[in-house]
Amino acid sequence: MKYLLGFLLTGLILFSCDGYKAPSQTAKGAAAVNDTVRIANDSLDYEIIIIEPGFYNWLVTQFPEDYYTLSFLENRNLFYVQEYNRRVINPNQYDSQLYLWQIDYQPNVKYGKEVNYLLYNWFIYFQQTYKQKL
Repeated sequence: MKYLLGFLLTGLILFSCDGYKAPSQTAKGAAAVNDTVRIANDSLDYEIIIIEPGFYNWLVTQFPEDYYTLSFLENRNLFYVQEYNRRVINPNQYDSQLYLWQIDYQPNVKYGKEVNYLLYNWFIYFQQTYKQKL
């Protein structure tokens, strides 16, 4: 009986050791999904995907979309996109790890307020996070 109780207790201890799982790739993957913001409009053939750690959590602390006018957002985005794209094509002058791809933002396309709001806030986040001045 002593041996059976000892065997069961040892088995229970070994089984319970497997019960605790440290934060894993699954937890990190879930955070990454939450940090991905995707807006698409198939009729206009545009899509904005923002994959930036911490962006979504930062975004909810900012002014709401209604705070800005559409014309303000479009003007700021046009300026930021031009400067950002200029830095992308000058990898010797600017960090190519920060400025990866050009942004195709056409001033004559009406992207809508939501896309302009997300893009504007991403530029603000980008500047604050990476200590850049566009």
